[in-house]
Amino acid sequence: MQRSSNDVWVGLLVLIGTAALLFLALQSANLLSLNFQKNYTVSAMFDNIGGLKKQAAVKSAGVVVGRVKEIVFDGKSYQAKVVMAIEAQHQFPKDSSLKILTSGLLGEQYIGIEAGADEKVLAEGDKVQDTQSAVVLENLISRFLYNKAAEPATPESK
Repeated sequence: MQRSSNDVWVGLLVLIGTAALLFLALQSANLLSLNFQKNYTVSAMFDNIGGLKKQAAVKSAGVVVGRVKEIVFDGKSYQAKVVMAIEAQHQFPKDSSLKILTSGLLGEQYIGIEAGADEKVLAEGDKVQDTQSAVVLENLISRFLYNKAAEPATPESK
């Protein structure tokens, strides 16, 4: 009888450990977010979102103030519509601007909010008009190469 009791406790500890590891893996991969704070949703249109993904961070001054809730393609404007859930405790002016930024050189992408100066603040369902799309590394390289190829050759000084 003692042996079966130990087996049950060991099995229970293994299940708890497995659940904890699964929880940590999902949290670190941004696939699970437990947020019990009230949010309000705002949306914005971008020409290019680069590698932005659902559940990406929305930051202001380096602090996470929300998450990307949904990304859809708008067939009428041919732009990406990004819906964000911003924590209700953080209020931003209506004329705030949004940029898609990258953590480090090749890190994950997130949305950065730069606060404006308007008296009115963003509310549920508002659309942010001032947006800046993601900087795509391939586009920068191709522009640089194109500009270098277009420059006239200069004779080397002796």
